[in-house]
Amino acid sequence: MAMLATDRRLRRARLVALASLATGVGGSLLAPGWLVLREGHLVPVALAGVLAFAAGHAAAVHAALTPWLPESTRSRRLLWYLVTAALSVPLVGVPAGAGAWAWIGASIVGTAPLLGHRGAALLATLGPLVAAGGLGWWHAHDPAGPVLLTAAVGAAIALTSWLQLWFWGLLVELDQGRAAQASLAATEERLRFARDVHDLLGHSLTVIALKAELAARLAPVDAGRAGQEAAEAQRLAAGAITDVHRAVHGYRAVDLAEHLADISRLLRSCGIACTVTTRGTVPPDPAAQLAAVLREATTNVLRHSHATWCTIDIDAGPSGAALTVTNDGAGPYHSSAGAQETPDTHGGGYGLRGLAERLAGAGGTLTHRHDGDRFELRATA
Repeated sequence: MAMLATDRRLRRARLVALASLATGVGGSLLAPGWLVLREGHLVPVALAGVLAFAAGHAAAVHAALTPWLPESTRSRRLLWYLVTAALSVPLVGVPAGAGAWAWIGASIVGTAPLLGHRGAALLATLGPLVAAGGLGWWHAHDPAGPVLLTAAVGAAIALTSWLQLWFWGLLVELDQGRAAQASLAATEERLRFARDVHDLLGHSLTVIALKAELAARLAPVDAGRAGQEAAEAQRLAAGAITDVHRAVHGYRAVDLAEHLADISRLLRSCGIACTVTTRGTVPPDPAAQLAAVLREATTNVLRHSHATWCTIDIDAGPSGAALTVTNDGAGPYHSSAGAQETPDTHGGGYGLRGLAERLAGAGGTLTHRHDGDRFELRATA
């Protein structure tokens, strides 16, 4: 829910929904307020009831469209709304008449879809009709007029409220789905790396274990053969360590074009317009280094931004290759130098800082620029 609170697009959509639903709050305040002033009976008391209900109504609407509110706060606001709705009957309906209170009753009916509980919604629908009918009978022995007004206006407000709530719910679900997809992509990348390490080490470690066991068995009877087996196990272990270093530091040959195609498809599936531009052919060693940067940059775009577009530019020449990744919607996650990145919890790690150190060791560079909501990452190898 914290991401919902910081996503500017969702905030704007929420403000539009709140503005639309605020018309109901305005109706609950203006129409009965005007009727109270026109009737002139116990004006201070009736106006206090109207203002209290309008405040409770506004609190209920705000709670319905603020999913990151603590549940205790949401419950208190709804309770306040229900109390002010109940008090409006004696404060407004009794002194000002059924016609004035019928507008408040319509607002209560219209807010029923926002309550989120079927029983509460049913009570908010039937209760105002009964109250309007009772007030109409008590004041003028005519319950039909207030009941019809409450039902007709309330149904119109309820339809508007339900549509706004439905659209808002769709937006929230889409944003949560996008966040889940980004998390899944990062998890799949970690699993892919784990599979690579397993495939890399599984055979070597099995052979090393067998060699060590054989050396231990031969030691009492054939020291020379045991020494040969131990030396072979040592050689295999050294080779496995080298392979792990190459895998971790991204020195194995990779298909950069395949990486680009997969990443562009992933970004587009998350609703991010992706443009890829390549010039020249990247040699194998720089391709492996740039592929690691590209994976990290993509993870940052998905997890730590609210991007709507992303451009990936690769320029290869005789002196090396350069990768530039640019996106909008830069999030609040920054390194000490100001770069958005995955938090680095493994020393050198796999974040931007660790990548910069590894690129520097190979003669490359990693720079970044944060301008407003625009983030640019540039790597050379």
